[in-house]
Amino acid sequence: MVEFIARHSVLSEADVAQRAIGLATESMQQKGRTDRTAHVGFYLIGKGLVQLGRAAKVRWPWRTSIERGIHRFPLTFYAGGIGLLTLLATSGFVQQAQTLAVQGWKLVFFTLVFLLCSSQLAVALMNWLSALLVKPRRLPRLDFFEGIAADCRTMVVVPTLLTSLEGVDRLIEIMEIHHLANRDERLHFALLTDFRDAPTEILPNDQSLLERAQAGVEMLNRKYLAERRDLFFLLHRPRRWNAGEGLWMGYERKRGKLMEFNALLRGGSRACFSAIVGDKTILPLIKYVITLDTDTQLPRDAARQLVGAMAHPLNRPEFDTASGIVAEGYSILQPRVRREPPVRAALLVRAAVCRRCGH
Repeated sequence: MVEFIARHSVLSEADVAQRAIGLATESMQQKGRTDRTAHVGFYLIGKGLVQLGRAAKVRWPWRTSIERGIHRFPLTFYAGGIGLLTLLATSGFVQQAQTLAVQGWKLVFFTLVFLLCSSQLAVALMNWLSALLVKPRRLPRLDFFEGIAADCRTMVVVPTLLTSLEGVDRLIEIMEIHHLANRDERLHFALLTDFRDAPTEILPNDQSLLERAQAGVEMLNRKYLAERRDLFFLLHRPRRWNAGEGLWMGYERKRGKLMEFNALLRGGSRACFSAIVGDKTILPLIKYVITLDTDTQLPRDAARQLVGAMAHPLNRPEFDTASGIVAEGYSILQPRVRREPPVRAALLVRAAVCRRCGH
């Protein structure tokens, strides 16, 4: 970005960088070091780019100006474009229909049908135009290659159900695989479990399933005791009566597990969990939670990259008490999920033929 600004202004790259540093330093002196405007990236890739461009007297290319305008008024561009295209197409249809002497209920009926069709076409055109004019941007992230920072301790959780002994063993194996691919001193792993829905509060095999899960988590903690004693966790909830569905089930299923777990991390009651395995003293220190489905892979060192994106000053959420929403940054990030096609291993054999015997 420094190179791009210098190319379209009278300043050199060093001067552009110095202007960005100066703006960040001035903001830090006025608002403090923790304010997002005190980060130099705010003026290079954030909303402060306009301010830096003004200071550097940048002559923005027309495409960049259009893209900035779209980013400034995204809803107006997208929804307004769909409405305008639909209105123009429908107006042309009505004029043509009146030319052909279509009147009365027929005109109204066919206009409504055409309005529906043209709106779908307008959505497709705006999607194509948006992809053409607006380039995707990668979120900035901190470099946690050597390890997650001390104030960014993270828990990787897998919300799931305890349904069979084989399924429990598979969950323990999945959690161990996640750890082996993402080893970090400040990264922990937990199973958030419920029993399956049932007509009664307790089923005969409930206790055996829970004991199997507890034994599996304790086994993993003993296996990796040389690394840490607070590595793996199990948090299990009992069934509750759901009058709407007429069943005993985990409260709000997957969403409920995550809500009650986050409440526990924020100092809430532990009463919603009937069993907790692991060092409970570590729970108040958890800052970020990575949620995975049972069939979702966590590639090698992907957890560090996710935490690094969440912890970057430009991505940190700022809550607006007046509107009750996150006005800046992100409180939840959902990375792109890609399904890999099944891979069939192929064995390639090179045959060497002996010149003497022919074998």
